[in-house]
Amino acid sequence: MFKHLRDDIACILERDPAARTRWEVLTCYPGLHALYLHKLARWFWLHGLRWLGRFMSQFGRWATGIEIHPGAKIGRCVFIDHGMGVVIGETAEVGNGCTIYQGVTLGGTSLYRGAKRHPTLGEGVVVGAGAKVLGGFKVGDGARIGSNAVVVKEVPAGATVVGIPGRMVEEGTEQAARFAAYAVVQEQDDPYAKAIQKLVEHSQELERALGALTDKLAQLERAAEAAARDHLRAVK
Repeated sequence: MFKHLRDDIACILERDPAARTRWEVLTCYPGLHALYLHKLARWFWLHGLRWLGRFMSQFGRWATGIEIHPGAKIGRCVFIDHGMGVVIGETAEVGNGCTIYQGVTLGGTSLYRGAKRHPTLGEGVVVGAGAKVLGGFKVGDGARIGSNAVVVKEVPAGATVVGIPGRMVEEGTEQAARFAAYAVVQEQDDPYAKAIQKLVEHSQELERALGALTDKLAQLERAAEAAARDHLRAVK
């Protein structure tokens, strides 16, 4: 247990530049406290003491602002940063090395008991602040869920998803596999935004072409009118 605790503290020191010492992490990081309260709640849950498991889960919510159902499976070196408002449902699974920011919900969309209702996060997944991952699907290893995204379908490994509903803006690449705080990467291109920009540029080109054609027709009309006047004068 103490080795796991050392590993969990080390991963926080690695991913949070605001963390200065092991003692500070141990005493001042609610995400760490919530995870170890969850370990106790899950022990109760797995040994048939369901009420005690739920009670410990509620105590953890009161103490840390993070609600983790005792039935959820949490891997090693998971970092819940800040953590206030995080909700992790009963059948959720969080893989090793995941990072979850404040306001994240790993929720379910089914009302059937016993079914896989909540998402599974692979290893090294980053879920940005306020994101909602809803449903019993898998988010692949190394994927990134942008802040405030709403994800309702499976995410490939290494991909980046943003928006409502969530859409993939970057497929799995070596760069995408690296850790990115809040799942944000500088100068990241959104293919939807690029497509819209191309449509705007095409529309502007059409407007210019139409304007040139209109000017040409006006010139032809003026030339025709001048020719008609000259012809009339010649006839007279």
